[in-house]
Amino acid sequence: MDKTHTAEFSQTDSIDLVLRTAQDQFVVSPQEETRLWVKNAEGSFERLCNTRVSLRTASLKSGQLVVMETRSKDGTWPSQQTRAGSSATKEEEEFHGQPGICGLTNLGNTCFMNSALQCLSNVPQLTEYFLKNRYLDELNFCNPLGMKGEIAEAYADLVKQAWSGRHRSIVPNVFKFLGYQQHDSQELLSFLLDGLHEDLNRVKKKEYVEQCDAAGRPDQEVAVEAWQNHKRRNDSVIVDTFHGLFKSTLVCPDCGNVSVTFDPFCYLSVPLPVSHKRVMEVFFVSMDPRRKPEQHRLVVPKKGKISDLCMALAKHTGVSPERMMVADVFSHRFYKIFQLDESLSTILDRDDIFIYEVSGRSSITENTREDVVIPIYLRERTPARDYNSSYYGLMLFGHPLLVSVPRDRLSWDALYHILLYRLSRYVTRPSSDDEDDGDEKDVEGGKNIPKPGNVAGGSSQDPGPEQAGPSSGVASGSRAPTDSSPGPSHWPQRTRRKHLFTLQTVNSNGTSDRSNFNEDTQAQPYIAIDWDPEMKKRYYDEVEAEGYVKHDCVGYVLKKAPVRLQECIELFTTMETLEKENPWYCPNCKQHQLATKKLDLWTLPETLIIHLKRFSYTKFSREKLDTLVEFPIRDLDFSEFVIKPQDESAPELYKYDLIAVSNHYGGLRDGHYTTFACNKDSGQWHYFDDNSVSPVTENQIESKAAYVLFYQRQDVASRLKTKTQPGQSDPPAPPAYDPISESMDVN
Repeated sequence: MDKTHTAEFSQTDSIDLVLRTAQDQFVVSPQEETRLWVKNAEGSFERLCNTRVSLRTASLKSGQLVVMETRSKDGTWPSQQTRAGSSATKEEEEFHGQPGICGLTNLGNTCFMNSALQCLSNVPQLTEYFLKNRYLDELNFCNPLGMKGEIAEAYADLVKQAWSGRHRSIVPNVFKFLGYQQHDSQELLSFLLDGLHEDLNRVKKKEYVEQCDAAGRPDQEVAVEAWQNHKRRNDSVIVDTFHGLFKSTLVCPDCGNVSVTFDPFCYLSVPLPVSHKRVMEVFFVSMDPRRKPEQHRLVVPKKGKISDLCMALAKHTGVSPERMMVADVFSHRFYKIFQLDESLSTILDRDDIFIYEVSGRSSITENTREDVVIPIYLRERTPARDYNSSYYGLMLFGHPLLVSVPRDRLSWDALYHILLYRLSRYVTRPSSDDEDDGDEKDVEGGKNIPKPGNVAGGSSQDPGPEQAGPSSGVASGSRAPTDSSPGPSHWPQRTRRKHLFTLQTVNSNGTSDRSNFNEDTQAQPYIAIDWDPEMKKRYYDEVEAEGYVKHDCVGYVLKKAPVRLQECIELFTTMETLEKENPWYCPNCKQHQLATKKLDLWTLPETLIIHLKRFSYTKFSREKLDTLVEFPIRDLDFSEFVIKPQDESAPELYKYDLIAVSNHYGGLRDGHYTTFACNKDSGQWHYFDDNSVSPVTENQIESKAAYVLFYQRQDVASRLKTKTQPGQSDPPAPPAYDPISESMDVN
C-alpha cells in the first residue's frame, strides 16, 4: 500500500483496462487472480466488481486511489484477513495437505449447509471451472434474478481455499448469510445451484419463450425445440453440468386428450417405496383383575381401521375383537373412545392407546344390550389452600377403566362392589376390624343408576384438545362428595356408610361441571372413584396399579427390507393420478381435470443429483423414512430408464459413478448432516463432518442416512482424466455437452 503508480485513462475506457494496467505496473502475471478497490471520499473502500463497464459508469474521477488486490496462495484475499482482525498461526501458514480435504466450521446449526457445499465442491468439472478462473468472464452483474455475482464469487472463494491444500478447515461465513432461509441440504443445494446459475448466466437479456405442446409432432423434434428454448434463457456452467430433460405426458380422464411437453430439470427427487404396514404399540387391559395390563406391538395396515387393530390383538390374546374397545388415554382421562370403523390414521405414534376387554354383550352406544360399558376415572381429594374451608380439590390419577355392568345391576351399591372386584389386584379389602358396617343405600329406596345414553367415541361428550384441561387433572373448587352429595338432577341421591371410596358422576373431562351434563338426553355417565388421601395411602398400591407386562411380540421389530435405487427411479417414472389440490386444466374440455401424469427421462446431465424423498408428510402424520436404499458406487446404468433413442456406440453416456453423498442422521425435528465424497485428484473417499475430515473405504458409504446422491457420467470422468495427463494443455474454454444432439460444442 506504500507504493503507487499514476496512470491516465479516458472516461470511456473499461475498468478491465485499469486492471491490466495495474498488473503491468506491479508486474503481476495475468494468470494470478486480482481484483480492484476504489477509495471513496469518506475514506472507505468499495469493490469494482464489474470490470466490463466504463470509468464513467463506475463514477471514477480524476485523482481517485485504486487498489489492486492479489489472491493469496491459500485462496484467501488479504483484505479478508484485515477485516477479520486476526492472522494465521505459524503452524497454519506452514500446513500443506491434500487439496480438497478441508473441513467447514459449523456456524450454529449449519451442518446442512456444510454438507451441501462439500458435495458440490467435489463435482470435478465445476471445481475446475472455478479453479481455472473461467467464471470471471461469465459473471453476470445485471441479471435481476441473480445476486450481482455475490454467490458465484463467494463460492469461488470457498473452492479456492478448500482446494489450496493450505487449510485443515475454513469458515463459510458468507454462505450462512446467503443461504440463511434453508435448513436442509437438498433445499440449500437447490438454492445454491439456482443462485450460481443466475450469477453465471451467459444470457444477458432473457427473451420471452412459450412452452409448446407436442401436438402430435415427433418426440425428437419437440425435445430439440424445448432444449433450445431453455438455452435461449438459461445458459451457464450449471446448465452444462446439471441440467437434463424430462418428457411429461398428461392424459385427460374425460376426453382422452394427451398433452406431451419436455421440461428441463436440475435434480431428480425420487420417492421411496413406502410399506403398507404400520407398527403400533398398545396396552391390553383384561377383564380379569388378576392380570396386569399387557404391552403389545402390533403390525396393522397403514390405511386400516380400528377393527384391524382389534383383530391383530386378538391373535395375541385369544380375545374376540367383538369383546374389545379402543381408547386414547391422555392425562388420566379418555381423550377419545373409538368406533370400530374409524381410520387408524387418526392415531399418532405418540398416542397412548389402551384396548379394554369388555363383556361380549356390552355396548357403550346401544341401549338394547344386556350390559353397558361405563368409563371410570380415579380421583384423589386434596386439601384446599384455605385450611379453614371444608372444600377440597380433586386430582385425577392412574389409568381410567372401561367396565361392563349388567343393566339389572345399575345401582350404586352394585357398581361399588363391581369396581372393588375390578381393582382387587392393587386395592386391598378392609380387614374384619375395618369392615364397613353396612351397604350403602339410596335415599330414594335403592333406586338404580339411570340408563346411559349414547356417548360413544366421536360423540359430543368426547373431550377434544380444548376440553382436555391441564395435565394435572385438578377439578379445583369441587366439594368433597359426602354421604348425601347429589349427582345430576336425574340421578337419585344416596347416603354412604364407611367405604374405601365414594362414587361420583362426572363429565368426560373428569370434573363435576354441570354445564357438561346433557340432562335432556340422559348423557352417558362417566363415573369417578374418589379417594380420601388416608384411605388411598392405606388400601391403594400405586406401584402395583402402574405395573404392566410386556408380551413376547414387543421384542419383535418389523424389519424394513432394503430397496434398490433403481426401484426408486422406476417408481418416479410410474404413472400417477393428480391430486385434487393440483388438477390439470385440459385445453380440450376447458376445465380442470384429475389427469394421469407420467414422467420419463429423455436426456441426463453430466452430473446427476438424486434426492431421496425420505421425509413423508400426510394429513395426519409426518415421518422420516429410514429405509436402506442400496445404490451402486460404480456403473449405475440408466439405459433402461432413458426413453430417447440411444447411441449404441456410446454406452458410457448412460453409465454413472458415485462421487458424493449427503447424509442425514436423526428425525424430523432434529438431525445432523454429513458428507461422503471422492477426491477428484486422489480418488480416495473421505467423510466430512463439519470441521472433521477422515478417510473411509467404499463399503462404509452405503447407509440408511444417505439423502442426496451425486453421480458423474463415465464419459465425463474419462474426459477429465485425459485432460490431466502429462503434456495435455488446458483448453481455453470448457466443452459443453449438448444433451439433445449428443455432440461436444466449444463455448
